[in-house]
Amino acid sequence: MSERPLPRVDEESRGYWEAARRHQLLLQRCRACGAYRHHPRAVCPNCLSSEVEWVVSAGRGEIYTFTVTYQNQSPGFAGRVPYVLAYVLLEEGIQILTNIVDADPAEIRIGQAVRVCFEDLAEEISIPVFRLL
Repeated sequence: MSERPLPRVDEESRGYWEAARRHQLLLQRCRACGAYRHHPRAVCPNCLSSEVEWVVSAGRGEIYTFTVTYQNQSPGFAGRVPYVLAYVLLEEGIQILTNIVDADPAEIRIGQAVRVCFEDLAEEISIPVFRLL
């Protein structure tokens, strides 16, 4: 069991978290305007339509920006430092806030190609993280 805080699963995000548990990255797409979005919401922030569909992401992208955390005393995070927190620009054109794992933080650069993988935090929760390609 993880010491890290677990995400809150609600009706808007349930499909996302169920797919993540299967190690699939799902995005929402608006059926009315075609805009992709992440994080899950009941209404499209682009056109305010409630016509939502889930789409499997290719899971590839590039590092848009990042920071390296060297100090964090919060339970579940203190033992993970240093870690990389990044915005990844997915091929679908949207950004996702995530961690870059299994890489030397000193080697991380904006624009590097990454691919999704999953970290199992609990029996019912897996989170998407990214590795360098």
